[in-house]
Formats: sequence, structure tokens, C-alpha cells
Amino acid sequence: MKNLFKITIILLLVIVNSVQAQVKPTTAAERLNGLQKRKLLEKDTTLNSIKFRNVGPSIMSGRVVDVDVNPADPTEFYVAYASGGLWYTKNNGQSLVPVFDKENAFSIGDIAVSWPASHETDKKEIIWVGTGEANSSRSSYTGLGVYKSADKGKTWEHLGLPESHHIGKINLHPTDKNIAWVAVLGHLYTPSKERGIYKTTDGGKTWKQTLFVDENTGAADMDINPKYPDELYAAMWYRTRRAWNFEESGKTSGIYKSSDGGNNWKLITTANNGFPTGDGVGRIGVAVFGSNPDIIYATVDNQGRRPDTAKKKVDTNYVLKNFKDLTKESFANLDNNKLDSFLVDYNFKEKYTAASVKELVKTDKIKPTEIYNYLFDANTALFETPIIGCEVYRSDDAGANWRKVNTKGLNTYNTYGYYFGKISVSNTNEDKVVISGFDLLLSTDGGKTFTSTDNEATHPDWHGCWMNPYKDSHWIAGNDGGCNVTYDNGEHWFKANTPSVGQFYKITVDDAKPYNIYGGLQDNGTWFGPSNAKEIDQWDYEGVYPWKQIGGGDGMQVQVDTRDNKTAYTGSQFGFYGRRSTDGGKRLFIYPRPDLGEPKYRFNWQTPIWLSKHNQDIFYYGTNRFHRSLQKGENLEPLSADLTNGGIAGDVPFGTATTLVESPMKFGLIYVGTDDGNIHISKDAGYTWIKISGSLPKTVQGLYVSRVAPSAFKEGRLYVSLNGYRNDHFGAYLFVSEDYGTTWTQLGTDLPMEPINVVTEDPKKENIIYVGTDNGLYASLNMGKSFLTLDNNLPRVPVHDIVIQQRENELVIGTHGRSIYITKLKEIQKLYDKIMGEKK
Repeated sequence: MKNLFKITIILLLVIVNSVQAQVKPTTAAERLNGLQKRKLLEKDTTLNSIKFRNVGPSIMSGRVVDVDVNPADPTEFYVAYASGGLWYTKNNGQSLVPVFDKENAFSIGDIAVSWPASHETDKKEIIWVGTGEANSSRSSYTGLGVYKSADKGKTWEHLGLPESHHIGKINLHPTDKNIAWVAVLGHLYTPSKERGIYKTTDGGKTWKQTLFVDENTGAADMDINPKYPDELYAAMWYRTRRAWNFEESGKTSGIYKSSDGGNNWKLITTANNGFPTGDGVGRIGVAVFGSNPDIIYATVDNQGRRPDTAKKKVDTNYVLKNFKDLTKESFANLDNNKLDSFLVDYNFKEKYTAASVKELVKTDKIKPTEIYNYLFDANTALFETPIIGCEVYRSDDAGANWRKVNTKGLNTYNTYGYYFGKISVSNTNEDKVVISGFDLLLSTDGGKTFTSTDNEATHPDWHGCWMNPYKDSHWIAGNDGGCNVTYDNGEHWFKANTPSVGQFYKITVDDAKPYNIYGGLQDNGTWFGPSNAKEIDQWDYEGVYPWKQIGGGDGMQVQVDTRDNKTAYTGSQFGFYGRRSTDGGKRLFIYPRPDLGEPKYRFNWQTPIWLSKHNQDIFYYGTNRFHRSLQKGENLEPLSADLTNGGIAGDVPFGTATTLVESPMKFGLIYVGTDDGNIHISKDAGYTWIKISGSLPKTVQGLYVSRVAPSAFKEGRLYVSLNGYRNDHFGAYLFVSEDYGTTWTQLGTDLPMEPINVVTEDPKKENIIYVGTDNGLYASLNMGKSFLTLDNNLPRVPVHDIVIQQRENELVIGTHGRSIYITKLKEIQKLYDKIMGEKK
């Protein structure tokens, strides 16, 4: 029987891997050809009169990946957001204006500006934008290459490199405006040859790949010798990411040097010159000291295991590691009071007490290590793996030799160093160094010791810091909460956060007057605010900000009980949800766990939840199984078996539910979609399930199910969107079924190559449906046979969610980079009636 079980598991893994292998990454040629579809749709101006208004919020801002500052006038600078576009200020960040809103790529990896020098007669500044964020997050959107503007962003020219996907750095020649180098990190989820360093000598008309290591090693950073610009340093990084696993380091990571303008390169970090080598070398950042370019600093995310040299201290309470290697005898000897406290602290079911768990171990019903195995998962591993982490190295001979300079461990990467990797050095003081990590750390002794510059005015997770070359106490830096400015080495900061650039995952609305909008944001918790909020630069002079935070962490899905418009279900990454009134009070923790000894549940990063609209005491929750509570989230019980293909072993949860919804027409008619392509239906409130995705075309089997949307007009009708982002596959896949998923018809064949995140119906017109993609918003007036653009006055931002406020007949869209927009649906409905009348 055991052998049969093993064979079954192996077969499941083979099936899942083979399905995933069938999904090929989209080529650059296919993506560029797909842009022609967008242009064709834009020619039809039917919906161009529809206007959206932004209701914020802006206070928490969004992830900044780079800033570029005019050294002659530091009140003028550009701020690049991971998915919020490019913004410009000429008043030191008091206000910013967007300058990159209508291009075919919205995510940014790096920017570079050739600011005109005082002696130059040509005062034009040239802006270069490398699209595609390089931080390798699950929310790092793909770019389309390099863009350039010579008129402060009024118009843009696409310069190519469309297969680059993610760009780590752009360096410009200090005197020749035609020469530039681009550090291409490459595809996020698949191998690609278009990685490494690219050079242009004709202003971006043509490019030459001058450094290539292999299909999984890309360029994460680069710096230039300002006195001798033919000398460059490139930080190469080996990393592979799949939907189920992230390999953050490898032996091909290292620093390369060119002495001939980037035409040829040599590896300068070897086993014999003091820099780490081998499988543990992760992301590297590099910075040249301008006044003496022989001095180079580098940070490295060292994934090697940290030696346990700390003095052992006695814990007053048990921690997870105490349960890792227990025998039956040692488990029996555990202190009952401390074990009881641990079980309560970790929200074990009430039936598990010290006495009952010891009895389970004693009678061999569970292993003595079961508590550790039960609690240890991908999220725990993310924060508790004992790696070396961030290290700082210095070379005083232009890279010939290196020495580690930090004398103590730098716990600033928190085991996810792939997300950081930038280092800055003063232009006048060789010992003044700033590194970007969870904190922004400053050293004034050449990297030996560091202190945090974070305070109440800053947000953690930093991604770069500009230091004024003429006054190195003046910095402009970016983090997951926007842009900050300091004039005293980080002792005091102010925020330059007027743009509304929140990165929403999911939103919902209540039925209050005015109604409120609720949503979870990347790294900025969960917020709610009134639909009549107005985003103005001077909000803080008018009193209390209208948006309120009601949850922390990475905010995820939200549901609200419209019977009181106060009871909200909010949560953070990997399924940690809770129920609490927006007025405050005690929070009910919601997180299902199996019985000890049973298979663990698998939780998606954005674990789906749903509050039944037929009876709002009933709460649904999706892991790899379907769970239901009849008591507002209390006493969740699993009703289904595993609804996925079984998962794949790795350090990222896979084989998880991604979307969960109940039909608005019938109680108990429930659908669940998964990250490995399965869609199931239950017609009896979750007791029995039937897989309905098997009849979808083979070409889309295995793709992430981004949304299932049951119709409010016909019970058997449902819309489904599939998303290939995690395969570097960018097709727009939309289907409809009229028979509960027995058969499917593909819709939206005229949509451009943009992965679809959401689909929803118009509340009054059966034939109107709305679709949000990684690059915009679309509407169909004929039930998906053809589409129109609906973002004439919107940026080309990822649209993650679309909800309807029925009473007000308003369309609310949650974007991943530009917060929330609202429009009145009656204008669209009127246009539809007019068109239908003309056809009659």
C-alpha cells in the first residue's frame, strides 16, 4: 500500500510538471505583434468619453525602485515606481506629475538621466527608462525593454531589448550621449539568453550583448568609473524562480570588470581574492567611490548557512526550533505548562493540550517531531532560515582583491535578500556607505559598523539611495512606502508621497452612504475609505485623512458584512486572516489547520476568501481544500478533498486555491480555481465537487486561474480568466460557459497580449463585461466577442480587481500601482443602449 501511495505521488508530480512544461514563454516578437491588437482597439473611440476619478489612497504610497536627481539642482528629480510609473518633481517632492502613463510597459527596473552640465550649450536632458522591475518579487511585472525621452517625458521612443523583461541598471557615458550600458536581469520565471550587459553607441538604435554568462544568470547591478568611463563593473546574479520554488543564489554569481568600455569583461571575484564564491552567492550590488575609483564597495546576499556561534540562552518559553529533533523520550519530558502556553500561542485547536499531545506521541499516533513539521512551512522558512545574509566587501585596487569589512552580522535582508541589493557611497568620503535592505543602514567607518536610519517617517524595505555628490548628508531614497528625503544623514526624514500609487491586490465595497472601499495592498496592509474621497496634495491641512488602516503585513483579500458595514475580514500573506470591526475591538484569528498527523494545508500568497451574499454568517476559505464556517469565520471545517493536482515540492507554496466565489443567483453554488489550472464546482454548498476545467483547451491547461465570475443573469453561466504570468506567458485567456463549466467558449480573441487578472459583468446589461489586465482596462458590449479600451484617461497600470457598487451603479477598479479609480456605469450603459438602438 505504501509503495502504491509513493507511485501515485510520483505520477502526480510528473503530470503537473508536464502540464507546466507545455506552457511556453511568450516571445518578444509575439508580444510586439500583440501590441498591434491594442492599437486596433484604440482606434475605436466609443468609450473614450468615460472618465474615471482617483479616490486614493496616497498616504502609504507604493514601492519605489529608483530615483534620479539633478546634481546641479537637487529639488528636481524623477521617481520610478515598481508598478506606479515614472513621476517628475521640480519642487523637492512637494508635488509630482506622471510622465510615463501611456507606454506599453508600466513596470520600471531602473532610470538614468543625462542632466546637462553648466558648460553645455545643449540643455536638453535625456531620460532613459529600463522597464521591468528587477527585485524578482511575485509582484514584479515584466517590462518591454528600454525607452528614451528628450522632452521631459512628453513623448517616448522605444529603443528595443523587448526580450529583456527585467532591467537592473542603466549607466550613461558622462560625455557621449550616444553611449549607454544596460544591465539586463532577464526573464523571471524561465531561462533566457537575453541576459547580461548590453551596449549601444548610437543612442539606442542598435544594441550589442557584450557580457553573457548563462540562461539563468543576469545582470542585477552595474557601476562606472566616472573619471575613466571605459572602466565598468557588472554584478551578475544566478537565480531561478518557478511558481513553486525560488533558487536565490548560484556559483555563476559574481562581479565582472571591463576596461574597454564594456566590450569585453573579466570575472574579478574568485576563490583567491577574498570575495565569496560558490552556490551561496546571491544578489550583488556594486558602487564605485567617485573621488578615488580604485575603491569599490559591494554587497552580497550570502545564502550560505550562518554558523551558530551565539551564546546559548535559556528561553523562558518554547519556540518552534525546540520541537525539531525530539525523540519520544524527550517529548515526554517537555514541561507541561510551557507546552500548553506554546499550543495556545500558536493557535492550536482547543483539543490539543500538553497532556493530549503527549498521549498521541506516546501511542505512536503522531511523531515526536510533528509539532515542528506541522508549523514549519514556506512562510516560516522565509524568515527563520539561518543564512549569513547581507555582507559588505571593499576593494582598494579596482577589484583585484577584496576584503569583508562588516565586523558584525547585518540582519537587514531577513532571508529575502533577492528583494534588495543596492549600495551607495559618498562622493567625497570613502568611509561613508549606505546599504538598502529592510532598514536603510549607514556606515561612517568604511563598512565596519552600521546603524539604522529608519524612523517613524519611513517605511521598511529600501531599494536605493541617492547621495548628493556635493553635500553627502542630503539623500533621496526609495522604499516600499514611497520616497523619503533627508538633509542630516537620516536623522530626520520627510515624505515625498503625494502620488496615489498604492499597489492593491483585491478590493471590495460595503453598502454604507457614502459607500466605503476596502482593499489589501502589497507591503502596506489593508485600508478602507469613503468612495467620495478626493485625492489632493494638501489633504493634511484639512484634518483627518479619510482612509484608515485596519490590517498590517502584505494586505490581501477583504470581505465586509453589509448588514452593518463594519464587520471586516482582512488578512496578510499566506492566509493569515481575521475578523474585526472597523470601529476596533477584539480580532478573531482565522487560519485553518488540519489535525496533527494529517497532511498540511497549502496556502496561496493571496489566499482566497468569500462571504456568502445569501447568508453573511457563512464564510468560505480556500487552501488546497475548501473550508466553510457557519459562524462568521469561527470553527472552519474542511469540506473538500484536495482540489489541486497535489502540489510540487519547493520553498513556495504551490497547488493552492487562488479564487473562490459563490453564485449570486443560488446559495451553495460555489466555484474554486487553483494556481495549477484546476476549476471545481460544488452545487451543494461544498460537500461534493466536480472538476470542470478538463474541457478547456489543452493550450491553457495548467495556467493560474486568476478569476471565476458566475453570472447574475443566468445560473449556469460563468466567466473564467487564466493567467500565464508565472510562466512568462502573456496571452489573454478568457472563457465563458453556459452549462456550469461542462463546455467552454473562448472570448476576447482581439485582446492584446496582456495577462488577465479579473473579469466581471455589468450589473444591468447582460451583454457588457469588463476585463482588467496587467496593462489596462477593457469592456465588451457583446458578451466578449469583441472588446473596447476603457482606459482613455487611465494610466496603463495593472488592474487587479473590479467590483460593482450596485446601489450607486458604479464601477470600482483596484490597480496594482495607482490605487483606486471609480466611474459611473450609467454612461457606459447609455452608450450601449444607443448602439443597440442604432443596430435595430
